[in-house]
Amino acid sequence: KKELYHLEQAAIGGHPKARYNVGCEDKKNGRMDRAMKHWIIAATLGCDDSIDALKVCFRAGIGNKDDFAATLRAHQAAVEATK
Repeated sequence: KKELYHLEQAAIGGHPKARYNVGCEDKKNGRMDRAMKHWIIAATLGCDDSIDALKVCFRAGIGNKDDFAATLRAHQAAVEATK
């Protein structure tokens, strides 16, 4: 419980890996919509693990192609900006 609180605080602070981990916790708790939102935000911040998680979801039919395409473009832009 305390771990989740600190993960959420780090995610609010803009840490992409923490945002990804909060999404994983939401998935474990059966809240896929919320998990996907966290992964989309983390992916737009450049988190590769979030892109991988979103790929699995979209292949399973969760979410739509347009959202994934927009997230992928934002991820690529974030990665380019850090080079």
